[in-house]
Amino acid sequence: MASKSGLASGPCADVAVVILNWNGQDFLRRFLPSVLYHSDGAAVFVIDNASTDNSVGLLQQEFPAVQLIQHPQNLGFCEGYNAGLRQLSAEFRYYVLLNSDVEVTPGWLLPQRELLEQHPQIAACQPKIRQYSEDATQRQLLEYAGAGGGYLDRLGYPFCRGRLFDTLETDHDQYNDPRPVAWATGACMLVRATAWHQLGGLEPRFFAHMEEIDLCWRLQNAGYEVWYHGGSVVYHVGGGTLHKSNPRKTYLNFHNGLALVYMNTHGSELAGTLTLRLLLDWVAALRLLSQGNTADFRAVLRAHWQFWRQLAYWRQRRQKFPPVRTTGERAGLYRGSLVWAYFGKGIKRFSELEPELLS
Repeated sequence: MASKSGLASGPCADVAVVILNWNGQDFLRRFLPSVLYHSDGAAVFVIDNASTDNSVGLLQQEFPAVQLIQHPQNLGFCEGYNAGLRQLSAEFRYYVLLNSDVEVTPGWLLPQRELLEQHPQIAACQPKIRQYSEDATQRQLLEYAGAGGGYLDRLGYPFCRGRLFDTLETDHDQYNDPRPVAWATGACMLVRATAWHQLGGLEPRFFAHMEEIDLCWRLQNAGYEVWYHGGSVVYHVGGGTLHKSNPRKTYLNFHNGLALVYMNTHGSELAGTLTLRLLLDWVAALRLLSQGNTADFRAVLRAHWQFWRQLAYWRQRRQKFPPVRTTGERAGLYRGSLVWAYFGKGIKRFSELEPELLS
């Protein structure tokens, strides 16, 4: 059992900042110093997913203040975190799931912790996510995986304030406001430990991708809120594990997207939502094929096949965590189609979406 023994005290001493690592020694060397320096007394853990590089040696030699949890095999992102967090002391009231490719800034953690301290109904929170770069102009861009807070459209397609599909906005402080959202990014998410364990952590069959959206959706169905805090900023490299052009990522996005919708959509909305998602997936698959992306096309087919093969499992998960909130009862929703808004109407910025359709 990992403990807090020997750690400096501070305003965030009840927070465990937990980084999941797999062959990421370069990221650890580059970004761990900022985490250790700017985390206001929080404990810092690295869960190693059976790395084959020198990650463990690096941590032991250069970062002795970091507490190390080692898995004997690569358990993936979801189960890697689940198994690692089960080893943490019950003294920790909050966990931060932090990607190894994130640079934190002074004061990044305390505003989020204070928000959860003041509002017990909030179970998870994310900071503003900017793009990591050596170029000052690029560092002003909001980053793909989280930006100014996560939203969903009525068909369960995820997007962010400041990022619609691949279009990123420059940060002009337009998203500085703390506010409830549909999901908080897994690149940097502060989560209440009791809520995490109540819901069993991340969905292990997702392996990676959209797992944080599923967790946040389940948190909302359990009566909690999920928030974004623009007073806290971090910088994210992104794509450190799987590049967006990798067919494996295509598979995970389409497979997990279907499972996400099936498990969490209210019963009165499920049939229509799932049918439209399936149709749009096929449109996307045929578009990939027409562009010569046969590997991605096959990845979509495989994703659908695996989803239907596992339907009994997804049905069981749906029964365990029943979706009790309709679209109109959740925060961070766009009650239109993001696909139509972006590709059909040419809307490229969050501010251009119809305000009456946003919650």
